[in-house]
Amino acid sequence: MIHYRLRCNANHEFEAWFQSSAAFEEHAECGFLSCPNCGSSNIVRAPMAPAMRSREGNQAIIEEENQSLQQQRQVLSQAVMLKQQLIGLRRKIEQNCDNVGDRFADEARKIYYGDSESRGIYGDTTPQEREELFDEGIEVGTIPWLRDDS
Repeated sequence: MIHYRLRCNANHEFEAWFQSSAAFEEHAECGFLSCPNCGSSNIVRAPMAPAMRSREGNQAIIEEENQSLQQQRQVLSQAVMLKQQLIGLRRKIEQNCDNVGDRFADEARKIYYGDSESRGIYGDTTPQEREELFDEGIEVGTIPWLRDDS
C-alpha cells in the first residue's frame, strides 16, 4: 500500500491510500478522486517526506491504517455503485423522455401552463433559467449526466 498526500487545483491538501502508483493514476483518470474541501476532481500528488516510525506502536498504526483502507474501499465501492445508478438513470430518462436541448426552460413553462402536452422532458438550462422556473413554481431537477465510457 502507498500513502499519498494529494492536492487539488485550489491547493487543498488531503491524504489517501492506494494499492500502487498505477492504482492512483487509474483513480485519477476515471474521476474517482475528488477534493473533500471543494469537490474538484483535478487531483495531483503533492510532495511529501517519507514517514519514519519506531518499532513501538507499529501494530496499532498498522491496524489504524487497515481500518482507514477498509473505509476508503467502502467509499470507493459506494462511488462506483452510485456512478452505475446515475448512468442507469440517464439511460432511463433518454428512453422515456424527450430531449429538448437548450429549449428546456421554454418547454417546461409550456407544459406547466398547459400550452403543450404533459410529458417527460430533459435538456439544458442556465442557472438563471433554473432560478426563474423555481420562482414560477415549476419544479425541475438537476442530475449529473454521466457517460457510459467514463
